Amino acid sequence: MPATPIKPGVTEPAYDLTTPLDVDYAGAFADATDADRAHQQRVRAFVQDEVLPVIDEYWERAEVPLDLVKRLGELDLLRDGVDVEGREHVSLMGAGLAAMEMSRGDGSVATICGVQGGLALRSIQMLGSDEQRARYAEPMARGEIIGAFALTEPTHGSDSVSLETTARRETRDGVEGYVLNGEKKWIGNGSSGHITVVWARLVDGEGGEGDNQVHGFVVPQDSPGYTGTTITGKVSLRAIWQAHVVLDDVFVPAENALPGARSFKDTSRVLFATRLGVAWAAVGHAVACYETAVAYATQRVQFGRPLAANQMIQERLTRMLSTLTQMQLLVAQMTRLDEAGELTGPQASLAKYTCTRGAREIASSARDLLGGNGILLRNRAARHFADVEALHTYEGTESVQALIVGRDITGVSAFA
Repeated sequence: MPATPIKPGVTEPAYDLTTPLDVDYAGAFADATDADRAHQQRVRAFVQDEVLPVIDEYWERAEVPLDLVKRLGELDLLRDGVDVEGREHVSLMGAGLAAMEMSRGDGSVATICGVQGGLALRSIQMLGSDEQRARYAEPMARGEIIGAFALTEPTHGSDSVSLETTARRETRDGVEGYVLNGEKKWIGNGSSGHITVVWARLVDGEGGEGDNQVHGFVVPQDSPGYTGTTITGKVSLRAIWQAHVVLDDVFVPAENALPGARSFKDTSRVLFATRLGVAWAAVGHAVACYETAVAYATQRVQFGRPLAANQMIQERLTRMLSTLTQMQLLVAQMTRLDEAGELTGPQASLAKYTCTRGAREIASSARDLLGGNGILLRNRAARHFADVEALHTYEGTESVQALIVGRDITGVSAFA
């Protein structure tokens, strides 16, 4: 029996799936200040007006939205809450709400902000010299200098403490400095930026201070011997370029070494400061998927009534809201602890562990609720569904976070 042709002019209605719902069922963010809310709304306006209308095309082409990066700098949204002299202070709650809103828009754009501000700029501000801060901070805040953070290696992801990239003291043409050799992988902005904060092990072999310890270096990406090759074939975070970086006898002057980065403990200070931000980003992805599911359920008509009129759909939406509310309460409370200087590493790990797991659950449910329409980029859920997979892994996998928390629970380390 031949298929019945579609009648001319009969098309599926367009669905409005991006209207913010301001979902905060338990009042998790009720104590956010007016300044925090203003910062959040500035990010939301940017997302609604400038990110959502174009991001699907960039994502599908695997192209970095450079115009959006420029706008992020103009709007002072590239710092990820890092203080820069002369610029408005953003509280930890305000920075968290901003990270949530940015990820609600798109994971790639949020990751650009996280790498630029949360990792590269934070490394310089936290561990750099006064001269380095004066040279890089303001241009990075404006987006005129794009930074990368190179810790992960091809053979050392979760085991980053064992990194093999080396730094050797050397004098060239009368200039004291360091020669870097090694490889890095999954380096956001590592092939499309201007500088990379490279973490390497000092190997003078003389047993001096800092020998065999991890140090940080600001490396211009146009340095001879620096090669950043964009990793292709990704199905997640497609609108940010991550690079495989090769360092082949790259010489940097001594002034490029971060004086506050003398061991892996210093590296960990930067990572600790960003871990809670990943949890906030997961909340943002979850909010986007929940909004999409609610909007679709109320607009999509099947069997003569909206999907929302079905008991199964209402139960699913309730389950999604339940998980999202738990995530919101957790990041809000952990942020309050952070603001009081009381947040511990295991607590930050628990937040990351819980929120990325929750975001995966909500994204999967939303994608499924949309049926066949759920795999279309224009319907939002598929992009978040894919991007959450990267979020779940980077800056510490689920397994590593579980071992950190488990060690805190039991007092026994299970790391191999």
